[in-house]
Amino acid sequence: MVNILIVKLSAIGDAVHTLPSLAALRRLYPQAHITWVVEAAAAGLIEGHPYMDRVLVSRRKYWQEDMAKGSFRKNIKEIRLFVATLRDRNYDLVIDFHGLFKSAVLVWLSGGARKLGFDSLQEGSGFFYTEKIPEDMGKHAVDRYLDFPAYLEATGGEFEDAHAPEFLIPYDDYNVQKVSALLSKSHLDIAAPFVAINPVALWDTKLWRKDSFAMLTDRIAGELNIPVVITGSAREKPYAESILKEVKTAKVVELTGQTTLKDLACLYRQAALVVTTDSGPMHIAAAVGTPVAALFGPTDPRRTGPYGPGHTVIRKALPCSPCFRKECPTRECMKGITVAEVWEGVKEKLRQGKNAETAKAEKKEENS
Repeated sequence: MVNILIVKLSAIGDAVHTLPSLAALRRLYPQAHITWVVEAAAAGLIEGHPYMDRVLVSRRKYWQEDMAKGSFRKNIKEIRLFVATLRDRNYDLVIDFHGLFKSAVLVWLSGGARKLGFDSLQEGSGFFYTEKIPEDMGKHAVDRYLDFPAYLEATGGEFEDAHAPEFLIPYDDYNVQKVSALLSKSHLDIAAPFVAINPVALWDTKLWRKDSFAMLTDRIAGELNIPVVITGSAREKPYAESILKEVKTAKVVELTGQTTLKDLACLYRQAALVVTTDSGPMHIAAAVGTPVAALFGPTDPRRTGPYGPGHTVIRKALPCSPCFRKECPTRECMKGITVAEVWEGVKEKLRQGKNAETAKAEKKEENS
């Protein structure tokens, strides 16, 4: 049996981008034992995945925070146990999808025979690998990561993978029932369309104006008569609530802090459209096949935009964008996006979705 270790630590969007490579590896090595080491923030997205045998969760950020507070003994014990678990299998192949020092160290600690990574040498990561492949930054992240199984296919035998990228997020009936209960409790018809809005992102430079989100929400609910569901994590609740204070419509539901990552995938799967900043939830929405209207500023949608057809990216083509900066004194790239521009994008995506549903229903009627 081939033992494979995937190293992709964070964040949520990065984990989503790696899912097609996991599926490709499972097809390439159907009998392999596959382990994925991931950080706690993204672990909930992949735990229980049918293409994996084991998930190892690194609590690196928690260890760093606790040690900064002077808590050493407990954390050192946890770290030693984590490293021991990391090394308890003889890995034939270790793949570093992350390509940073923190991930390359884990590749080295694993003791794997083949250590595969990108040749970019970012943060010195390349010194830890035994094999390297070129990293084409002109590609979308999903396609860059798929270069790993393509390389293994080319060097390992006759297998030929002609599958389209597969984004399998393992939510189940429990998640479906939970989401249905949340929507019903909020007096929403679970069979009727709704628009989900994810207004938050990890970087401040990716944020759109709160009053703009409020005005957009009012227009969707008021002019289109479609309910709006606001999503986010528990720590993002104050931000969402500050937007809600400016919303005038009653047709809005706030579910921040009430959904796990798998719940969110299930919720987005039921949405007619997801309007979002460049964030992990944006990639979850795209992964489950729901149309996305994505607001982009300092980052490059060609590299990390919503993957696949049927999505809309709204951005300002400023000379300084994309700059990939987490701090900016003006944030003009996001401030310059108007409510009118997003509103037109939302209407167009909903119109396309309605036309697609109508065509599907007519075809079904013809075949019956």
